[in-house]
Amino acid sequence: MTSGPRTPPLDLLGVGAGPFNLSLAALADGVPGLRSAFHEQRAAFQWHPGLLIEGATLQVPFLADLVSLVEPTSPWSYLSYLKTRRRLFPFYFAERFHIHRSEFDAYLRWVSTELPSTRFGHRVDTVSWDAGQGAFAVEFTRFGPEGEAPATGLTHARNLALGVGTAPYVPEPLRALASDPAALVCHSADYLGLREKLLTARHITVVGSGQSGAEVLLDLLRSRPEGAEGLTWLARTPAFAPMEYSKIGLEQFTPDYTRYFHGLPQATRDRLLPRQWQLYKGVSGDTLGDIHDELYRRSLGGDWPDVTLTPGIEVTGAAVTGGRVELSVEHGQQEARGRLTTDAVVLATGYRERPVDTLLAALDPYIARDHAGRPEVDEAQRLLLAPEITGSVFVQNAERHTHGVGAPDLGLAAWRSAVIVNALTGKETYPLPDRTAFTTFGLGAAQDRGADGERIPHGSAGERR
Repeated sequence: MTSGPRTPPLDLLGVGAGPFNLSLAALADGVPGLRSAFHEQRAAFQWHPGLLIEGATLQVPFLADLVSLVEPTSPWSYLSYLKTRRRLFPFYFAERFHIHRSEFDAYLRWVSTELPSTRFGHRVDTVSWDAGQGAFAVEFTRFGPEGEAPATGLTHARNLALGVGTAPYVPEPLRALASDPAALVCHSADYLGLREKLLTARHITVVGSGQSGAEVLLDLLRSRPEGAEGLTWLARTPAFAPMEYSKIGLEQFTPDYTRYFHGLPQATRDRLLPRQWQLYKGVSGDTLGDIHDELYRRSLGGDWPDVTLTPGIEVTGAAVTGGRVELSVEHGQQEARGRLTTDAVVLATGYRERPVDTLLAALDPYIARDHAGRPEVDEAQRLLLAPEITGSVFVQNAERHTHGVGAPDLGLAAWRSAVIVNALTGKETYPLPDRTAFTTFGLGAAQDRGADGERIPHGSAGERR
């Protein structure tokens, strides 16, 4: 292993440089005395390249960039990016609150290349605690941009930020076919790379009720001949439902709700999350409208388009038969089983957190876990560690079980990064608001006022009428 001259430990080393750690890198940049670096194993930044479908937009406003909701004057804001491209006036006249996904991707790539703390082509291999230095010992592999032989290195950091992102999730019944090159079965993350091949299939099935599934179906529908669309859309959810997008409903993506959720018992949090599926598994109302408009237009001649949309369906098995894919399906409400034969399958089945067990194997004995074996995370985004570990391990988008549905939401990225920076510096480097929602969550926040205007705490919950 090679390493340079011994230097003082970094204050922060980020593992991964996806959007969330990129947000942290942007807010850490320029903080006096804060030394940081962010290691990313990929050679360059990429943000869901397989889903940069023409015309697709973000589901959040452009203000949900890396920094603006905490520090709108930052040089790393989306508006600053537009300024460097001399595109502020076109953006002004476009009057777009929800920007094209491809443009947001370009913005993120710009930040990733301009920030001095990002280190692409650096794969973090192991992390351990070095009590002598009072820091984490981080072993990594560095890959050359021209394919040179990799070199290994060692660095120390007092604190870590895990932002390794998520990986495409393929349900178990379809894993064998998804890895079989003879079967045209792919995850939506790879959609654009296989789009032309998919379009040659006589019949295509899209599995998954979320935004990705809807966008893939709409793109395929617009590209298929009328009367011979050959499309089926299946979903486990009871309906192809719109995402919760009311202004009050969206307050569940605020720091206020995050704090409330974190304060609930873990058993309550586990019960609550599945019920909130429309907050993160629903579809944009505009996209659902576009699908209906396209189907309606194709029915003007009197015939129904060859498109089947069926919610409440679970795929329980799959096999290749006679060169075609045969899906075993089950309808929960009808308690009925059946088979669907198709030529290609696109799995819009979401993402799962990337495992970090190997990376943190040396720290495992020191990590506090809940009844399900998941790491416990405090309000400041830190893993709860044994007291002999004096450094902090912060997590980004790996804490939905403790912080709620907002964990993967871009709108909370800047706030979460600011919480981490403030914890690192031990002061309010970035002032954060005490209140961010008109909704008050929990009984403790709901208090009556007396005649003099002072708050009067409620009695027990049983006294409520």
